[in-house]
Amino acid sequence: MLSRKPNGTFLHNKREFGSRLRKILGFKPGNLRLYEIAFIHRSASFTLPDGKKVNNERLEYLGDAILDAILSDFLFEKFPDANEGFMTKIRSRIVNREVLNQLAVSMGIDKTVVSNINSNHTTRNLFGDAFEALLGAVFLDKGFSRTKKLFINNVLNKYLDLNQIINTDTDYKSLVFEWVQKNKANLIFTYNEEYDFDIKKSVFSTTLFINRKEFAKGQGTSKKEAEQEASSLAWRRIKDISGHL
Repeated sequence: MLSRKPNGTFLHNKREFGSRLRKILGFKPGNLRLYEIAFIHRSASFTLPDGKKVNNERLEYLGDAILDAILSDFLFEKFPDANEGFMTKIRSRIVNREVLNQLAVSMGIDKTVVSNINSNHTTRNLFGDAFEALLGAVFLDKGFSRTKKLFINNVLNKYLDLNQIINTDTDYKSLVFEWVQKNKANLIFTYNEEYDFDIKKSVFSTTLFINRKEFAKGQGTSKKEAEQEASSLAWRRIKDISGHL
């Protein structure tokens, strides 16, 4: 649970939080409250006396934009002869929600996130969202150059294999679509939207049909995310049956 201490912190055990944060970042943060907010999921939101709601959504929004800028700058410098399409594709593979969630767990962010989501409820984006919020906090605290250095040195070079990312196509929807076209089959997605009171967001479910047969299902906080999950499962089935429905 959260505490409203006179010194302005929101989390219990401020010293432990600061120590864990230094291990994640590799440097001492300048504004601890800002970083605390980065780990507060919307399900654990609370309101200050002035009416301001505290959660990491705004920092997540900022961090998402900062991450795009960092990767655009990095890829532009790393591949001076690459065209726009190549750089856009590699950037999209790195900011894939599954990749960001895995990064967050590798960094230990999952152990620091505060949420009120039931233990039996899974939300795949919880940790990836916190990762983006953390980047937003670093940007506000230290600026763009320090944030870029943190991501390149402490995240990308440490946890990601850039060559593997380049050589692995994770756009499963495109892969399924290409297979469907090649085999002259028919592909349809159907959708359903429900409000999840645990995560306080709409959740989209989709069913992927090939030749009017249910082939896979997916779920996410956007239609695109649900489509990608369903397409990932469908692609595995397609590979298992060696290209025959």
